[in-house]
Amino acid sequence: MAAVLFDFSGTLFRIESTESWLRATLKETGQTLAEPELVGTARALEAAGALPGGADPVELPEELAGLWAVRDESAALHRAAYTGLSRRVPLPDPGLHEALYERHKSPAAWSPYPDTAEVLRTLRERGIGVGVVSNIGWDLRPVFREHGLDAYVDAYALSYEHGVQKPDPRLFSAACTELAVEPRQALMVGDSRAADGGAAVLGCRVHFVDHLPVAQRPDALLPVLDLVG
Repeated sequence: MAAVLFDFSGTLFRIESTESWLRATLKETGQTLAEPELVGTARALEAAGALPGGADPVELPEELAGLWAVRDESAALHRAAYTGLSRRVPLPDPGLHEALYERHKSPAAWSPYPDTAEVLRTLRERGIGVGVVSNIGWDLRPVFREHGLDAYVDAYALSYEHGVQKPDPRLFSAACTELAVEPRQALMVGDSRAADGGAAVLGCRVHFVDHLPVAQRPDALLPVLDLVG
């Protein structure tokens, strides 16, 4: 293998919990909720699927279904989809819906998995190219910079920048082109068989990890180092 392509959310990084997301946003905006109400509101937001990178909606509203299907194809669609889901949950200030969306883009809202740095660093030491291929509606590069991992990434193929989302093979192809490798020379690592499995159409090898909380997945990325030889 000459290169490894990684998904972002649920593969290299994990978003904070919905409750942490709400607490941080309330603190940043100087607002408060009584503890029982805060906990209940966080549960409602999680069920609504309002946190990008978090749980999918328990029940997707019919009026948002079309938007949800293409949400990662542009920044505007991504924001509209997630704030649309968020607005299904009553909040003390309507402005909190936009504030919540902005919070999830903050590097502070994301934590790398325990083995992310080791794996990326080792790949760099071996001269293997690293690309990040993500269905996303905003620029995640600052997250890598803030966590000291940007030096290990050679290319980013982000859906909103290309107007296509995984499993469309064009997104994986864009990453391979930027890395100057043939798809058959690349390994795609992700947590979604439906999305990340699309790389196989091009001839990439594919390896899956489980989308789990950081504390529950200490070393799932380490096998990547054996797969690339």
